[in-house]
Amino acid sequence: MKRMKNRGQLIVISGPSGCGKGSVIEKLLESTDLNLWLSLSTTSRQIRDNDIPGKTYNFVTKEEFEKKIEEDYFLEYAEYSGNYYGTPKSTIEEKLENGIDVILEIEIQGALKIKEIRKDALFIFILPPSMRELKRRLEGRNTETKEKILKRFKTAYREINEVTKYNYVVINDEMEEASKKINSIIEAEKCRVDRIEETYLNSLEEEIHEILLEDNETI
Repeated sequence: MKRMKNRGQLIVISGPSGCGKGSVIEKLLESTDLNLWLSLSTTSRQIRDNDIPGKTYNFVTKEEFEKKIEEDYFLEYAEYSGNYYGTPKSTIEEKLENGIDVILEIEIQGALKIKEIRKDALFIFILPPSMRELKRRLEGRNTETKEKILKRFKTAYREINEVTKYNYVVINDEMEEASKKINSIIEAEKCRVDRIEETYLNSLEEEIHEILLEDNETI
């Protein structure tokens, strides 16, 4: 049978601030079972002490971000806690066409925009084990004032109510275990009939015709 390259899966991962989604994704990218590429988001927020420009985000000024909006640079963008966050279009489609799975780590607003325009995307929501643990993680960053932490905590509660709009939910109690669950979800999605019918069944039909043609037969 002719082997056809399956199109990559667009994977959207979201979760409230402090749920540990960045660490889970970093662990997931270490997997040798999957062919993953992380699309780096662009933001206008200030750089934190633990940020690595070009790795955690592409950092730009608010003015530069708004210019990129005018240039139709983003697949989606949203404003969150007074800052812009956006997903660049560049290279995403190319990666998907080459059979590479693309991860988008984006806020809930942006994820819901993606859902409107990309019905084939896979949506995974990461939850903390409890709200008390979430608050502890936010405080443990030591990067923001108490007022900002409480604002993020309240926002997290509102965001968690959007979980029903996602395909899967993973509780991040232990990072490695959460990463394994997401790995399994991605693998399972590749076996869905609606994902293989166009590539596998069409190539199967082509092969059957070739075999029968050798014997001067038709279906």
